[in-house]
Amino acid sequence: MTLTSTSCDWQQLASLALNGQLLTPEEGLAILQAPDDEVLPLLHAAFAVRKHYYGKKVKLNMIINAKSGLCPEDCGYCSQSIVSTAPVPKYSLMDKATLLAGAREAMNRQAGTYCIVASGKGPTERELNQVIEAVQEITATMPLKICACLGLLSDGQAQRLADAGVHRYNHNVNTSRANYAAITTTHTYDQRTETVRRAKSSGMSPCSGVIIGMGETDDEIVEMAYALRELDSDSIPINFLNAIPGTPLANAGRTPAMKALKVLALFRFVCPSKEIRVAGGREVNLRSLQPLALYAANSVFVGDYLTTSGQDVSDDHRMIEDLGFEIERCAL
Repeated sequence: MTLTSTSCDWQQLASLALNGQLLTPEEGLAILQAPDDEVLPLLHAAFAVRKHYYGKKVKLNMIINAKSGLCPEDCGYCSQSIVSTAPVPKYSLMDKATLLAGAREAMNRQAGTYCIVASGKGPTERELNQVIEAVQEITATMPLKICACLGLLSDGQAQRLADAGVHRYNHNVNTSRANYAAITTTHTYDQRTETVRRAKSSGMSPCSGVIIGMGETDDEIVEMAYALRELDSDSIPINFLNAIPGTPLANAGRTPAMKALKVLALFRFVCPSKEIRVAGGREVNLRSLQPLALYAANSVFVGDYLTTSGQDVSDDHRMIEDLGFEIERCAL
């Protein structure tokens, strides 16, 4: 198929995606490099795929920063890393009562998925037990899908989380294999993908995504989409770098809103049936074009992120209502 950046071409890509055919690298690049005046036809085609699998429903997710700072990793994007000088809160893993209160707040925000996130390379035995105890009570008392993001896991740790009732495990690949060493040196790309595979093997739903805006090329963005398709990630958070003062990537700048929309469309075409979540950095990168993101994505975080602020949850609810979309009340 030869692309000439016409709206007819985008509809043809949608048809291919719905028929289970993988885009070629050239087609993926054509999406990312399409003229800005093609973004609306492109999103129209992406919406055809999104609507086929998810209708007009939007999944809401809420993060709790269960353990902040105190991280030995050197990830260049993260304000909690050992190389960051950003003034962030530092505390050990929250107790059960606090994690339960966070779950109740997720319910108040109409979020179907509650994400328990802890800084660090991986959980200690004490931390794992604390999370397990909280998850068991949450799942027994609230209709929430629980996602954990605790770092690298061993096989035994993954199985214990699954047995406790954790539905989903998040561990993002973040960037391309080729770009990985420029972002962090304290663990490898393969260690991350192995944790995603362990989560899946244990029975948890694998969640893995990316951060756009960390020096990757367009070719590498296409490779990242292919990699997550190969990993069979059920949920794919698409973060856009929110450059935080005090981190190595503080001067990286923002992804233009139109480019961000093309990225979301790419991932919808490459991973057509998967939950595509517009995640961290959407407020500062997409800005006033945030509503358009939901024509490709079907999921969004509500409230604050780990150490950065999100927009008011009532604004997100209104955005979904104004689009004529519907909040998915229960993710189970």
